[in-house]
Amino acid sequence: MNSRLYECRVMHQRFAPKAHRFVYRIFLFAIDLDELDTLHTRLRLFSVGRRNVYSFRDRDFLPTDEARHPAPGAPTARPARPLDRPAGPFAPPPSLKQRVVVHLRKHGIDLDGGRVMLVTLPRVFGYLFNPVSFYFCSDALGRPVAALAEVTNTFKEMKPFVLGPGCLNATDTGASFTLRTPKHFYVSPFTDLDVAFDFTLRVPGERLSVQIDDYAGAERTLTSTLTGARRPLSDRALAWLTLKYPFVTLQVIALIHWHALKLYWKKVPWFRKAARPDAQRGLYRPHTSLAPQPES
Repeated sequence: MNSRLYECRVMHQRFAPKAHRFVYRIFLFAIDLDELDTLHTRLRLFSVGRRNVYSFRDRDFLPTDEARHPAPGAPTARPARPLDRPAGPFAPPPSLKQRVVVHLRKHGIDLDGGRVMLVTLPRVFGYLFNPVSFYFCSDALGRPVAALAEVTNTFKEMKPFVLGPGCLNATDTGASFTLRTPKHFYVSPFTDLDVAFDFTLRVPGERLSVQIDDYAGAERTLTSTLTGARRPLSDRALAWLTLKYPFVTLQVIALIHWHALKLYWKKVPWFRKAARPDAQRGLYRPHTSLAPQPES
């Protein structure tokens, strides 16, 4: 199988307005979306579409066929029916891979015949939370052509960032995608919306290595790195990692809130989500704080 696991080290370091750093360990799945049915039948601890220790649900990811939140004053943005979706009132919804293919096509990237590797955590004992999931996309010959970074905040809003062929850097040591782009998305209450994400996503092989930096103008204010070593995706490996990292998704959300409290104690400036709805653009499953307020 092409699917695998990565046992990872995560590091977050804030440089401004006050220094703060923490490190923790997790593990992640790297799932070839063409292998979901095989994984469902071969693994006892992992299931697709039903409850298990680890359960993958298609609708947990990349809801690009749903309503998208635009800037106030713009018409509600609803993507057209994906070309891969059969017509008719009883047609099944597009699969996750179909949504990836259609979303990339809208950005001028043809993935027909290619493969998609999703680096993420599925539901763990029914609970789901991924600060960011990564999609590494290759063509029919196995050459990397695009990557997606799907960022999710604690309000369960999602925003995908596309890194296309123009972001690809190929060297003797491997390929990577790099992009600096305006964020326009509320991720942390301690980071204003007028910053840019700077992505460096290395195509995973024996090792996984990604980095996301925040830039306020030319100043780097925050860096986050994720590095890990490849492990086989088997029941034995999953059993061991479950013992080593029990309730891994709960650990992630608990650490986010614990370190938010530490930043609050350090008197780092706080930005309210509802204060600037106009600066939050291109996201899916918008929180009620972004709904238009009635006039008084």
